[in-house]
Amino acid sequence: MQPLTCWVVSDGKAGMENQCIGLAESLGLTPIVKRVHLRTPWRQLTPYFRIGNRFAAGPKGDPVEPPWPDLLIGTGRQSIAVSLAVRQQSGGRTFTVQIQDPVMNPRHFDLIVVPRHDKLRGDNVLVTRGALHRVTSAILADAAERFGPRLAHLPHPRIAVLIGGDNGVYRLTPTIMGDVAERLANLTRSHGAGLMVTPSRRTGADNEAILRARLSGLPAEVWDGTGENPYFAYLGLADAVVVTCDSVSMTSEACSTGKPVYVIELEGGSPKFRAFHDGLYQDGITRPFDGSLDQWSYSPLNETEVVADEVRRRLSAHRKRFGL
Repeated sequence: MQPLTCWVVSDGKAGMENQCIGLAESLGLTPIVKRVHLRTPWRQLTPYFRIGNRFAAGPKGDPVEPPWPDLLIGTGRQSIAVSLAVRQQSGGRTFTVQIQDPVMNPRHFDLIVVPRHDKLRGDNVLVTRGALHRVTSAILADAAERFGPRLAHLPHPRIAVLIGGDNGVYRLTPTIMGDVAERLANLTRSHGAGLMVTPSRRTGADNEAILRARLSGLPAEVWDGTGENPYFAYLGLADAVVVTCDSVSMTSEACSTGKPVYVIELEGGSPKFRAFHDGLYQDGITRPFDGSLDQWSYSPLNETEVVADEVRRRLSAHRKRFGL
């Protein structure tokens, strides 16, 4: 029996594309990633302009041509015209999954996956508490084993600190960074904690300098951006996680560990981000980072596996209907 073919279709935004790849990998598939760039007028008007979708994908992106895949997982506005076109061109044989609300009738897709703070609901709509991702216990265990010797000098409890930064709705100001860095430093003094800190490109040079200065001389490793990213190792070796609120993906990945997760609230926000974080607070999964260090337990978020199980079930029924 030939293995199933799978496309991941996106505009190349890493955070969203990784959700699709994570779902494909959870299904045991190695997807072909199609980063598309739509022609005018589809690029400007999708998803509202749906005439001639088969012509929407332009030459600046990856080619969209047969043979059509058994499964297409798309995300983002630019993927919608391609998903609709492939579904039509394949005669409905390609099973289409759309990550996030496509802002159109769900009947145009075989399955849609949305976070619970979105309002879209339907028979073919799956609702998740967090983002899909590529993190698995096996990946964390492997990274922890490889990086373990380098981090062996850090005392327990070990705290993984995941620092994001400015985005479209949040700002990580120097004032906030200074306050957070001081609270982190106090964890080493009051709890004997060891810190494993990974800034991101969005953290900014000034904020990173503040962080490094406040943690200098303390039991802390602040990744300098060279060599392999120790992100997975930090999660695997941590006893607790502190993460900035600007990334749904980072927060969801932290919550997949089952370890206490503290959230650093930044300046700004949006109703969707607020609903996401308040939901996790209410579920007892995360807590705001106030400089304390407690222990609590919860069922790890395994949204990717849950969605993969449902895709597997629906895809099997879909293929039987087509005699595949």
